[in-house]
Amino acid sequence: MLVTSAVNDQVLTLIGNTPVVDVSVLSPNPDVRLVAKLESQNPFGSVKDRIAREMIQHAEDAGHLHPGQTIVEPSSGNTGIALAAIARLKGYPIKILMPNSVSIERRQMLEVFGADIILTPGEEGSNGAVARAEQLAAEHPEWCLLYQYGNDANPGAHYRTTGPEILRDVPDITHFVAGLGTSGTLMGVGRYLKEQNADIKIIAVEPPLGERVEGLRNMDEGYIPPVFENWNGAQLLDRKRVVRPRESIEWTRRLVNECGVFAGLSSGAALAGAAKVASEISSGVIVFIVCDGGWKYLSTGAYTADLDEAEAAAEKIIYF
Repeated sequence: MLVTSAVNDQVLTLIGNTPVVDVSVLSPNPDVRLVAKLESQNPFGSVKDRIAREMIQHAEDAGHLHPGQTIVEPSSGNTGIALAAIARLKGYPIKILMPNSVSIERRQMLEVFGADIILTPGEEGSNGAVARAEQLAAEHPEWCLLYQYGNDANPGAHYRTTGPEILRDVPDITHFVAGLGTSGTLMGVGRYLKEQNADIKIIAVEPPLGERVEGLRNMDEGYIPPVFENWNGAQLLDRKRVVRPRESIEWTRRLVNECGVFAGLSSGAALAGAAKVASEISSGVIVFIVCDGGWKYLSTGAYTADLDEAEAAAEKIIYF
């Protein structure tokens, strides 16, 4: 009988080792390559699969998470979906707190994996969900709050896996670009890449102060994730690039229309930031993160509606 090692023993082993694809057709500079790392290819659909697995494993190893214990976590979507999927596989009840303005597909995916969804006011954004989760965790010490914003397993997952994968697959990388949300991806990948080659530039993408590109955050809005401070983010980042909501939509559409990469809008924001960097340097290789796929956002009209309508909708619906 033919025996093959190509069969994975469980779905969790499929997390990571995501492919990269050249999208230099979108580069404004012919001497700068753009390379997308397709985190949408993770089994539960996003880059957050990595940190969900790592945070749960770390909590188990540390004795903070026991069989049958309830997990509670704030999330606008991707982390919650990944945690809910893994929690179901491992037998943990889970409660996800999220703003009521998330896209309907996000809620549906959480329901598929059996999560108990607790909605918070949409106008409070992700910060409101975080505050409510912390309150509930204090009221229920028997629950386990993983708290992605301050959990070292978040950047640790990217330091251990995403960073090495990028350098393995794109050894000539000169710049790394990712959105600034919990900051875990930037901190973990950035630290790893800098340790291997101090000349690699680490660039964060953030929305303008007071404008919404959900899933990303502007550090001047008053909340700085502990992960950013604990991993010396201010020293690690070489620069930031501001991307507006309309730019995110435009570049997301270009990514699917010209490259066939059907991505979420935070990926368009990262690509927009990468294009800005490409226009400012003479040559190089820029790797950016495609955080998730576009299928969770079809109900928003972000890909097919009039651009003005899509931009207006972005002020009301949390896409990321």
